Amino acid sequence: MDMESSTLSMIKNLEAQKKFLSNGIFGDGKLPTFRESLRSSGIQELKASHPGIFQVNIGYMCNQTCTHCHVDAGPDRKEMMTKKDMDLCLEKIKEFECKTVDITGGAPEMNPNFRYFIEELDKIEQIEIIVRSNLTIILANPKYHNLPEFFKKHGIRLISSLPCYQEKNTDKQRGKGVYEKSIKALKMLNEVGYGKTLSLDLVYNPGGAFLPPSQDDLEQEYKKSLFEEHGIIFNNLFALTNLPINRFLDYLIESEKYNEYMETLVTAFNPFAVQELMCRNTISVNYQGYVYDCDFNQMLEMGINSKDGNHLSQLSLNHLKNRSIITSQHCYGCTAGAGSSCQGSITE
Repeated sequence: MDMESSTLSMIKNLEAQKKFLSNGIFGDGKLPTFRESLRSSGIQELKASHPGIFQVNIGYMCNQTCTHCHVDAGPDRKEMMTKKDMDLCLEKIKEFECKTVDITGGAPEMNPNFRYFIEELDKIEQIEIIVRSNLTIILANPKYHNLPEFFKKHGIRLISSLPCYQEKNTDKQRGKGVYEKSIKALKMLNEVGYGKTLSLDLVYNPGGAFLPPSQDDLEQEYKKSLFEEHGIIFNNLFALTNLPINRFLDYLIESEKYNEYMETLVTAFNPFAVQELMCRNTISVNYQGYVYDCDFNQMLEMGINSKDGNHLSQLSLNHLKNRSIITSQHCYGCTAGAGSSCQGSITE
């Protein structure tokens, strides 16, 4: 545990965190790196296909400060995508012929140009628009109270965070009172048709250093509990694995569980999950328009493999197709057990 305690101050710095992960520091040093696990499964490197999903983080500001947040989002974050960069995104979404636009944050709704972006996206034919909402933002301020109607108007698919169907566990992970506000927001969404004619999916994150349970079994528990106790309905539950980045990495180090958690991820490596990793058909764009293989690489500022740069303005579709995907030790989080992607388990 000496390594963990001495590392705590080091990983507060992003460059030190990247070096920490890329070096594969695993206690006794006997566990394989992610690249070694790929090669042992007959995979020399990960290659991307057509970027069907355009995931864009339009700001790190959030009304919550969750313990598992890999974005390190919170009320004090000021990074926001400008309208100019949103227009560049709109141009590139058409050029790349993306089928899905996945909008995330922080709380993306807090970007002052959020509604403009949605309205312009809705003008593009045959495109699915996803918004990842923390639910409580709907109740955070009167200007957000009509978000359910706005989402309905534009046919938004909502993917909303609810770490547990029990109040105690949710509040422990996300803050006191979050569960109650989330339930109120879910009822507001149900009232306008979400969970019925409009798609409403929920997201589970483990409340500690362990892998998610069976997604299918957990979904049934969520549906039973939320309906019986609150009359709430939803479509799907996505069980996501916490990745050792930013705030969750801090937690692992502080609780002296880093070695244990990384060993859990490494020993649960599932080669069958590799073929369906989200980085293979997704690009992740940050609030400044820079492009990454996934949202986690974005947080580590590990840009895509491109000799011409990694800003949207510098990239064509040819830069993105068949590119080599940048990997590091955190990638074990997406290939452990049933696998994990932005839309839940991969192999279940």
